[in-house]
Amino acid sequence: MPTGSKQTPRQSTERTTSERGPVARRGAGAKSAERRRSIVEAAHAVFAERGYHAGSFQEIADRVGMSQTGLLHYFPTKSDLLLAVLHRRDEITVGAAPEPDGAPEPGGLIQGIVDRARANESLPGVIELYSVLCAESITEGHPARSYFVGRFADIRTTYAAELRALQAEGRVRPTLDPERAAASLVGLWDGLQVQWLLEPERVDVAACLRDYLELLLEPS
Repeated sequence: MPTGSKQTPRQSTERTTSERGPVARRGAGAKSAERRRSIVEAAHAVFAERGYHAGSFQEIADRVGMSQTGLLHYFPTKSDLLLAVLHRRDEITVGAAPEPDGAPEPGGLIQGIVDRARANESLPGVIELYSVLCAESITEGHPARSYFVGRFADIRTTYAAELRALQAEGRVRPTLDPERAAASLVGLWDGLQVQWLLEPERVDVAACLRDYLELLLEPS
């Protein structure tokens, strides 16, 4: 080779650190999100079986194969994890039986509630989790108390508004008090779910709800 010639540098096939960075970060983010989902799912099962107070961080960590320290990296407190579980429960139930579109009408209101009741029964642990944590939330200082207070208020408001709209159209009994009827509906539904948990073969939640709602309608 002549002494004055220069070698042409080979083109590197390796990406620089800065080029790899975004891809690596996206991969790490997806892995972290998946780990959070697995923790929430494990906590959902533990809280449904044992309640919030008796369900331990250690048992949840064991179910996902990690240490308590590792779990605390994703959820610094047990109450943080509890709220994540409750919000995940809401996502599951809404996805299983979406709210109907359009203005309320008697058949649609009844069918929507019946469909949601049926869907909840098909989702493992959903009714158990709700019933256990709702009962626990009345105790002093329970971290889910504000969640359930707000949830009940929202549900009563929603159903009362739907019943009021139907009443204005003459499709629901004029003597009905929408607020009381909505509160009764929520109370009936929760009580039926507890009975269903104890004796699922003897209690038909959806059918009982349908019977109650049909009593509210104005005879045609």
